[in-house]
Amino acid sequence: MELWGLNIGIKDIVDIAIVSYVVYKLMMLIRGTRAVQLLRGVFLVLLAWAFSTWFQLNTLKWMMDQMITFGVLAIIIIFQPELRRALEQLGRGKLFGRTSEEDQATRKIGDVIRAVHYLAKRKIGALIVFERETGLNEYIESGTTLQSQISTELIVNLFIPNTPLHDGAVIIRGSQLMAAGCYLPLSENPFISKELGTRHRAAIGMSEVSDAICVVVSEETGQVSLVMNGQIVRDVDEESLISKLHEQLKPANKAKERQPFWRRRNGHDG
Repeated sequence: MELWGLNIGIKDIVDIAIVSYVVYKLMMLIRGTRAVQLLRGVFLVLLAWAFSTWFQLNTLKWMMDQMITFGVLAIIIIFQPELRRALEQLGRGKLFGRTSEEDQATRKIGDVIRAVHYLAKRKIGALIVFERETGLNEYIESGTTLQSQISTELIVNLFIPNTPLHDGAVIIRGSQLMAAGCYLPLSENPFISKELGTRHRAAIGMSEVSDAICVVVSEETGQVSLVMNGQIVRDVDEESLISKLHEQLKPANKAKERQPFWRRRNGHDG
């Protein structure tokens, strides 16, 4: 096959594709680490070397040659933590497996599940909202902006009674906890059980005006409810909650058609 005057075979295309994929995975691996700043320094050294070569600045070129000569050893020493992490992931088969987004989603769900379990066991009311395709800026702005990393401890502390942010919802976007103490629209559905309080009605209302997923912990019974698409499933066990959150929030499942929600289940809640 001839492309732009070059003879490119199938093997060349496969070769380029493999190298591109490896470079992409390496970039994902070092994203957010100090290796990014170090790579910028390496790029500046190479730029200075090209500059000195082009303009024949012999002294500067000699310095750059020395830096490049010993640069390979220096890179191994400087990038030792990142290289070790890459080799460990390669040994576990993760380097070319799950993406960084999938890992973040797994960690996020794990932190939320642990927080929900803690709150439910102590009957501490909570309302956690996961933003999906529909933007929730209007509701984020109604609360206190945090834009912090998600952690079990943070979520638990936000809902401790008699603290400034315990009343209202926590909104999560991606891997960030965007805001706490947020006000959500209450559902006006006349068929909602009279047993459900304001927290549950707010979760249903949120799911009626957006595609958000809401997790509610009852402060009266400690039961956990899951709300989406205007429907609520009450008294959800931990295993089912984990399964449903993974199904709906994993990046690989975003493009999938939304499945019909679970049938309603009876039970006491407050």
